[in-house]
Amino acid sequence: MRRMLGGRSRSAAHVDLTVATRSSAWRRIRPRGPPPGSSLRRVGHVWELVTTWSLDLPLLVVLVAVTAAYLATARSVTRWHPTQPWRARHSAFFVAGIGVVLVSTLGPFGSLDDTFFWAHMTQHILLMMLAAPLLLLGEPVLLVLRSSSRSFRQRVVLPVLHSHVVRFLTHPVVSWMIFAAVLVGTHFTGFFEYALEHEGIHNYVEHPLYLGAGLLYFYPLLGTSPGASAMAPFAKVVSLFLMMLPEVMVGFAIYTAGAVLYPFYSGVEDRPWGPSTALADQRVGGALMWSSAMIFDALWISVAVWEWMKSEEHKAKRIDVAIAAGRLTA
Repeated sequence: MRRMLGGRSRSAAHVDLTVATRSSAWRRIRPRGPPPGSSLRRVGHVWELVTTWSLDLPLLVVLVAVTAAYLATARSVTRWHPTQPWRARHSAFFVAGIGVVLVSTLGPFGSLDDTFFWAHMTQHILLMMLAAPLLLLGEPVLLVLRSSSRSFRQRVVLPVLHSHVVRFLTHPVVSWMIFAAVLVGTHFTGFFEYALEHEGIHNYVEHPLYLGAGLLYFYPLLGTSPGASAMAPFAKVVSLFLMMLPEVMVGFAIYTAGAVLYPFYSGVEDRPWGPSTALADQRVGGALMWSSAMIFDALWISVAVWEWMKSEEHKAKRIDVAIAAGRLTA
């Protein structure tokens, strides 16, 4: 999905209203329309954004297969345990997470990520801060535990969940550091520029890296988290507050930079709309990281607080039952 433009490889599979393969040529037809700045032209730009998609067949096959396997397994669990069916909200969260991955990689942001830096930054934000927690709220690990046989669970699933590697990687402090290191390291080293110039690294190393870091970080914070180190509800809220620091730092540093940090975007010659220069584009991307980090963190903090309140409510009910049974005194 690259073409040569100004000595740099460029993404080529951008389409409007139709989906094309990555080997197809990128053609943009921009007929003479309303004058710049008019409301009709702005509507046209939005329409062009939402209808610009690309096709990465291996990734699409993986996403469809994972979704189908999850839904089929969920139906099986419900059929096997009709008194304790798989909750529909888990399936809804998981499918929503897959949808976010689809939009961020094959949709408008993925299709335009080598034309606009802000689209590339939005892609990173969606993978790390929205897709990962949504997938975890779908409780895929719990689904594996409930759907596997007793012998497979004892021989394979539980040993993996209780292994030193899994416990280390999902430790709240370690996963926080991994998330922060990936976020800061990829944006302020040569990795970002290298990934832009090498499609394979961009699609099959960078994207899994961001999604994987998000999954590791949010795993002990959201849902049941089988195998993860136990965290007090208050500690979860504190961790989410602290995660704002590297996120805002990255966004602020990119926004305030006086020069283009990623020369790849200086070579983009066709900017049909949006920021007209690489530096302006970069500032939009930095502002998106800065602001969206606070928005998404506030969302997940509210979820953690809600789970905290539910935990305290259940604890109070258990105490009331114990008092009523005479096991405790008021």
